[in-house]
Amino acid sequence: MKEFFEFKKFGTNYRTEFMAGLTTFLAMAYILFVNPSVLALDGIEQLPEGVTRIDKGAVFTATAIAAAVGTLIMGLFARYPIALAPGMGLNAFFAYTVVLGYGIPWQTALAGVLASGLIFIVLTVTGLRQMIIDAIPANLKLAVGAGIGLFIAFIGFQNSGIVQNSDATLVQLGDLTAGPTLLAIFGLVVSVMLMAVGIKGGIFYGMILTSIAGMITGLIAPPTGFGDVVSPAPSVAPTFGAALTHFGDIFTIEMLVVILTFLFVDFFDTAGTLVAVSTQAGFMKNNKLPRAGRALFSDSAATVVGAVVGTSTTTSYIESTAGVGAGGRTGFSSIVTAGFFLLALFFSPLLAVITAEVTAPALIIVGVLMASTLKNIDWDQFEIGVPAFLTIAAMPLTYSIATGIAIGFIFYPITMLLKGRIKEIHPIMYGLFFIFILYFVFLA
Repeated sequence: MKEFFEFKKFGTNYRTEFMAGLTTFLAMAYILFVNPSVLALDGIEQLPEGVTRIDKGAVFTATAIAAAVGTLIMGLFARYPIALAPGMGLNAFFAYTVVLGYGIPWQTALAGVLASGLIFIVLTVTGLRQMIIDAIPANLKLAVGAGIGLFIAFIGFQNSGIVQNSDATLVQLGDLTAGPTLLAIFGLVVSVMLMAVGIKGGIFYGMILTSIAGMITGLIAPPTGFGDVVSPAPSVAPTFGAALTHFGDIFTIEMLVVILTFLFVDFFDTAGTLVAVSTQAGFMKNNKLPRAGRALFSDSAATVVGAVVGTSTTTSYIESTAGVGAGGRTGFSSIVTAGFFLLALFFSPLLAVITAEVTAPALIIVGVLMASTLKNIDWDQFEIGVPAFLTIAAMPLTYSIATGIAIGFIFYPITMLLKGRIKEIHPIMYGLFFIFILYFVFLA
């Protein structure tokens, strides 16, 4: 085992790798409860006609399985200390844009995730993936990430009750004296404090403290026995295989845009995470990542597995840097993280105490972290600033990640062309321009 993971080369040992794996798990364990809440559209009372709500327990199990399998593949095949799980942003797109916005059944949405994972595998194996990433301007990539951050934060403000509907102004400040809203505000303050002092897993611990506060104040019903804390994992039967049986429903222009969006966002998430974690760990050599193909394959394979069992796109997690900071340098730490995700399967009853008000602060803080890319956009170049700003602003304002990407990718070649920078526009961007024009023609 030591030789396979090259402990001597990286100057590490079992204890260090175990603690690194545990640290990474604690830093990202919040996804076990946030993902089911997002995909089940907690806080949304009315769904589009013909659309049903996905089973929350099944999503919990699917989330743990996708995270465990994906992280295990990354640890054994790519041998990197990088953990995977259903991605924030991608789950919001799945739930709030595809299901709630477009009225597409979650079964068909899962089929779209499966299709994107399969395409991702093909692009990775053939090497086309890197060409597509290089074709999309860095500033638009940054704008997409920041826009998704604002969108996720907006959902968090809604779920918390801090922001609510207004017939006159669309949105307004909610009732800050309401019990559930006060609980969410408490959770936000506590989580921010934990994150500010650098506590690894601050989001997860913040959710625990908020749930305890909710039980103390009577806003959340406390567990009454051991069975309300630990029990067999919920069945994935309600979601398992739905992506396969509904695969024939994805051949529409609407689903084409959905699949492209899944691909784009996963591209950016994965590439950014791999570079960030690898740079911190010292894996990069001549600005290249050894075994990058294996790492990318692990990511795409995890998405396929996740889609089949019943969850949105699985991707590499930036929280893996917490484990690297704790000394993790090999794939063994990923195996440890995967083990904890499997162990977490037996704690599904806690979903009852992890309410929308408890998960709302996590959404807001993740939004803050994602919006940090705003600082790297070239705002002083108008031809860059316009498509970037429209991408960012359109996502929360239209309640659609896909619409934000579409608007930005339409305006980019226009502003660059008018500025005389035609040679800087990759041919692929022209193809995307026409695809997104069709998106508005047929779906607007």
